[in-house]
Amino acid sequence: MHRPSRFAVYAVVVTAITAATSCVSTRSDWRTASREPVGLAPDPAEVKEAVVQVYGARTFGAKGLFGVHTWVAVKPAEAKEWTVYEVIGWRLRYSESAIVVHHRPPDARWFGSAPELYADRRGPGVDALIERIDKAARGYPYGAEYRAWPGPNSNTFTSWIARAVPELEVDLPSTAIGKDYLGSSIVGTAPSGSGFQLSLGGVLGLAVSAVDGVELNVLGLNFGVGPSGVKLPMVGRVGSSSGPSTDVEKSQSKGRVPGERLEPAL
Repeated sequence: MHRPSRFAVYAVVVTAITAATSCVSTRSDWRTASREPVGLAPDPAEVKEAVVQVYGARTFGAKGLFGVHTWVAVKPAEAKEWTVYEVIGWRLRYSESAIVVHHRPPDARWFGSAPELYADRRGPGVDALIERIDKAARGYPYGAEYRAWPGPNSNTFTSWIARAVPELEVDLPSTAIGKDYLGSSIVGTAPSGSGFQLSLGGVLGLAVSAVDGVELNVLGLNFGVGPSGVKLPMVGRVGSSSGPSTDVEKSQSKGRVPGERLEPAL
């Protein structure tokens, strides 16, 4: 193996080990794991404009070595609190649906894991997007189903919303296992809602778009390259773009909730 190739392999291995270590290091008990906000979301008391943000964070325990849990947060103009849309699998133990629509800090740690911001849209036109997000979330067809692999799961839900509202331009990472699940369909748009995708039950497929780049899914493991950098299983992204846009008009033209008890889920 040539020297540059060895360096590339070593870099990937080190990155994977670092990511794996960080996601299991201090989160031994989900009951005591931090759910504190990390400061990525604007305070509704200070920011009056409409805002949409999409987040993801490593799941709790061993599953966090491979995947993230994702969610969509909205704050309509003049709203005094955030509304978060997400799928939480353990709810199916006592409810007919895993879909959760509730008020909580959108940038709260997911059982100790710090969230990453995937998309941020705010300003004129965002209230209309929020209405479409709410409609898409409530029309999600897999609310009574949940499978950590290959889906449907929380990432299937987020990509469902992203496909319904492509103006968000959400570029989910390779660790968002389940984003490629299309149910009984084989052909659709890429998880961002643009371009196209071929998918066989979420375990084998190809996605191509200006937002997602080119992604190959093999047994739920995602390999790709795009505007956000190189995408690798377990690692996520290597390299990144300048960050999520906050200009919805441009895209169109081209902690814990008090009293709430949660359990870890993908």
